[in-house]
Amino acid sequence: MLGYIIRRVISMIPVLFALTIFTFFLVRLVPGNPASTMLGPRATPEAVASIEKSLGLDKPIIVQYGYFMRELVFHGDLGDSIRKRQPVTTVIADRIGPTLFLVFYAMVLALLITVPLATVAAFNKERWPDQMVRMFTLAALAMPAYWVGMMLLQLLSVKYQIFPVAGYGDGFTGHLYYLFLPAISLALAIAALTIRSLRSSILDTLGSDYVRTARAKGLSSRAVFTWHVMRNSSLSSVTLLGLIFVFVIGGTTIVETIFSIPGIGQLIVRGIFDRDYPVIQGVTLVIGIIVLFTSLVTDVIYAVLDPRVKLS
Repeated sequence: MLGYIIRRVISMIPVLFALTIFTFFLVRLVPGNPASTMLGPRATPEAVASIEKSLGLDKPIIVQYGYFMRELVFHGDLGDSIRKRQPVTTVIADRIGPTLFLVFYAMVLALLITVPLATVAAFNKERWPDQMVRMFTLAALAMPAYWVGMMLLQLLSVKYQIFPVAGYGDGFTGHLYYLFLPAISLALAIAALTIRSLRSSILDTLGSDYVRTARAKGLSSRAVFTWHVMRNSSLSSVTLLGLIFVFVIGGTTIVETIFSIPGIGQLIVRGIFDRDYPVIQGVTLVIGIIVLFTSLVTDVIYAVLDPRVKLS
């Protein structure tokens, strides 16, 4: 297992290198000029040229990329934000916490919704509880997370004032309170996908030979379900959750905007409007690292749940 993890980490290096190339050159295709954006519409050509020189934007793009990679590889430096005039690593560090907390919060809520509903649906196949769960998943799939968020905001924050309208809160309990509405908005969308997957897996597992053997040995229904049915049924859901986690990390922008959460979603949008190249590059690279790490963790968890999996 350790050797596999080391090989996977090494294999991430060329992927991250390709990501830096893609991001660095693609972001410069965005119309506009950072210097002109900073100085405003009344900027003179001389002032724009002076800012470009101070930022190193007057050099050929290949030279700029070389400087960027030199600082990244040898110093771990992502540059300074053009707008904020702070190190990009500091800017991202201040913003990534709320996004990660929101995503993990949403994933936990999704699991709390998925496991009982999928279990009830599987053990009541084709009966009314199964039909009700199917209706729930179809309704959740039909409603985008941002729309659900706006409806919950209007109902529970504006009308009844149960939850705050916006913000991140202070402390762990404060984060749980302030982020409940955006997290449940994302969780409903996630659960709509995972319930169907887990239900199908449970139905397949219930009919397997080893489950019948476990019951024949006299194991209790709870033991059979916990150690044989759920453990094996969760394999496909683990892979699906890993993919969903990746998409949610990159897709929280609208939800963060609706609830005014100071996360990296808002940061990258602001960076695009400001033509803040270092911020866009830094956020994209950090998201890429999270994606690769999530893929690695997903594979390791899969192997732990199913020892038959051979890592080679």
